[in-house]
Amino acid sequence: MSAGGLGLVAGSGLTGLEPPRGGWQLLRRHGAEYELPHRIDHVANMRSLRDAGCDRVLAIGSVGGLRVELGPGTLVCPDDFIALDAAPLTALAGAAAHRVPGFDRSWRRQVVDALDAVGLEARDGGVYWQTRGPRLETPAEVRTVAPHAEVIGMTVASECVAAGELGLSYAALCQVDNLANGIGEQELTLDQIAANRDRNRGALLAMLERILPLLA
Repeated sequence: MSAGGLGLVAGSGLTGLEPPRGGWQLLRRHGAEYELPHRIDHVANMRSLRDAGCDRVLAIGSVGGLRVELGPGTLVCPDDFIALDAAPLTALAGAAAHRVPGFDRSWRRQVVDALDAVGLEARDGGVYWQTRGPRLETPAEVRTVAPHAEVIGMTVASECVAAGELGLSYAALCQVDNLANGIGEQELTLDQIAANRDRNRGALLAMLERILPLLA
């Protein structure tokens, strides 16, 4: 493992809960007042982790599943993303901002191996499609993106870009809290998403308690 520090980014699935504490830096992506996804300052967040001595980041994201088999409770460790309409952001200036983004392969593999070591199942790989938010997607929009990705969310891709620009290795674990709008047989509601998230929280906390000591 790296000698540098680990940064844990807690997403909306951990709002109101106390994530495990230990040899890592905790950052709440949405802040104390729950900043909406399109207003999060990803560069400032990642810079704060770097300045705290972190060299790698494990991000927790709440997502919608774009496949029926990726239903609520599924854990996905994506290996690529699509964010074509994401708001422009960069921590760099000039030609340096033209860089190749992406999840850190070696660090992502360590995360997947840690899950395997403690007997936890996660989908190894998949494409994360980022939308701007804060609204959810329409069924027609979901049908457009579903052939090209496994999960859909509003934050992880931009966060990954900012982290990479600042020299931080970045990997994400995405908890599916709902099937994306139109994928499931039932009409999607916010109450349904909240209920699924509440049911998933215990497993999410237990997962972090088991893998964070291995990764830190």
